[in-house]
Amino acid sequence: MSKETAIFAGGCFWCMVQPFEEMDGIEKVTSGYTGGHKENPTYEEVCSGTTGHTEAVEIEFDNEKISYPELLDIYWQQTDPTDAMGQFVDRGDSYRPEIFVNSKEQAEAAEKSKAALDASGRFNKPVITQITKATTFWPAEDYHQQFYKKNPAHYKRYSELSGRKTFIKDNWQES
Repeated sequence: MSKETAIFAGGCFWCMVQPFEEMDGIEKVTSGYTGGHKENPTYEEVCSGTTGHTEAVEIEFDNEKISYPELLDIYWQQTDPTDAMGQFVDRGDSYRPEIFVNSKEQAEAAEKSKAALDASGRFNKPVITQITKATTFWPAEDYHQQFYKKNPAHYKRYSELSGRKTFIKDNWQES
């Protein structure tokens, strides 16, 4: 087994866990915070917009079973890559879409994937998701981990009312 880590920010981290966790080759998905300047931030601090962090997921995966480019494909299909100011109902810098890369190979794959999506014409606005060198990933508080399993009714309501499910259906699922 060859283990790697991917870090993706795509709005509320509650909605970013399940799509990855259900894939073969995913070892662990952790909700947390990254991209900011404060050590070990809390949820309240990140939400206040004063730490520079964004909500993200850290994905530990076996690259012999699932590749980083495959993870990128899943990532794009969970986000609105044309919205820099948040995702769906969640607005602000702490919900910005961003790919945090851990290596030169990940950076190249992410840039190639972003360019291909932008050139595809799928969206009538440019793909603006930033690709940034990874910094420290801080795991979120325990009550945020595996939220879709711990609070399935709340998670389902949130994922539907946030606009995420409708956006995914309208932009990624074939009719």
